[in-house]
Amino acid sequence: MIIVRSPLRVSLGGGGTDLPSYYERYGGFLIAGAIDKYVYVTASRPFLEGIYCKYSQLEKVQKVEDIKHPIIREALMMMDLKTPQIEISVLADVPAGTGLGSSGSFTTALLKALYSYRRKLLLPSELAETACRIEIDKLGEPIGKQDQYIAAFGGLTCFTFNKDGGVAAEPLNISIDDLFELEDRLLLFFTGFSRSASEVLKEQKVKSQEDDKEMLDNLHFVKELGMETKKVLEKGDLYSFGKIMDRHWEYKKKRSKAMSNGKIDKWYEDALKNGAVGGKLVGAGGGGFLMFLAEDKTRLRKALRESGLEELRFKFDFAGTSLVLG
Repeated sequence: MIIVRSPLRVSLGGGGTDLPSYYERYGGFLIAGAIDKYVYVTASRPFLEGIYCKYSQLEKVQKVEDIKHPIIREALMMMDLKTPQIEISVLADVPAGTGLGSSGSFTTALLKALYSYRRKLLLPSELAETACRIEIDKLGEPIGKQDQYIAAFGGLTCFTFNKDGGVAAEPLNISIDDLFELEDRLLLFFTGFSRSASEVLKEQKVKSQEDDKEMLDNLHFVKELGMETKKVLEKGDLYSFGKIMDRHWEYKKKRSKAMSNGKIDKWYEDALKNGAVGGKLVGAGGGGFLMFLAEDKTRLRKALRESGLEELRFKFDFAGTSLVLG
C-alpha cells in the first residue's frame, strides 16, 4: 500500500495573480504557507479486478474512462495503466470548499501516490506542473497555480509566475524566531460557509481576459502588496504584515460581490475591535476560513468564539507532498 499526504495552505500575499488570465500577460507573484492539515491518498492493488475509488462517493468500474471523479479519471488516463487493477482512497483533515487549497493538495497527493505506485519519481516542480496540467489544461478549471505549487513544495514559499508559464520558487527568508512568532500569531476561524473556488474565480478570469481596467488595476496592486509582504516578513515586521493583510482584504472584496457577505463583514469588524491587526478570507473568497494576525490572541479568540466561529489551530509544514508509507 502507498500512502501520501499533501498539505493544505494559507495565502500570505499576492493571491489572485497566479491565474493564467493574469500572469500570462503581466507576470504574477505571491507568498503562500503550507500548514499541517492534510489530504491523504492511498493507492493499493485489490484482490479483485477493477478500479475502486473511495472518496465522498464509492465507485467501482472496469475502465478508466468510466470513472466519474474528473481528477482521478484524468490522472489515471495520464498514467496509461495497461491492466487497471487499483484501489484509491481519499481522506482529508478539512472539508473541500473551505479556501485552503484542498483541490490542488488532492491532485498532488494523487499523482505522487500513482507515481510511487509505479515506482517513478517526480520532483516537486514536476509534480506541481503535472497537477496544474490536469486541473487547468485538461479540465478547464478557472483556477491558479498557487495551490498545486505550495502543496508540492511546502514551507513558506515565494512564487513568481512568468508570462511563459514557468514558475520560480524560493523560500521566504525569515528568521526562525520570526517564523515561530508568525505561526503563533496567525489565527484561522471557520466561517461555516463552503463554496466552489471555480465559481468565484470565473468572474476574475473573464474580466481579466476582457481587459477590465478596474480588475487589472486591482490585481496589479495586490501583486505589489505581495512583494511588500515579502519585505516586511523578512524584516520581522509582523505589525506591518497585519496592516497589509487588511488592505489586501479591502481590494479583494472589490473583485467580486460574491467575495464576502454581511456575516463575514461583521465578524471581520469584531475581530479588528478585539485584538486583530488585520486579516482576510483565505482562498478565492465567499466562505471558508478567516485568517487574522493577532496582537491580542486571547481577546480575539474569546470574541470570535462567542460569535460562534470555530478556530483551526495549525503549524507550518515544511515537507510538502510526501510519501508516508510505501
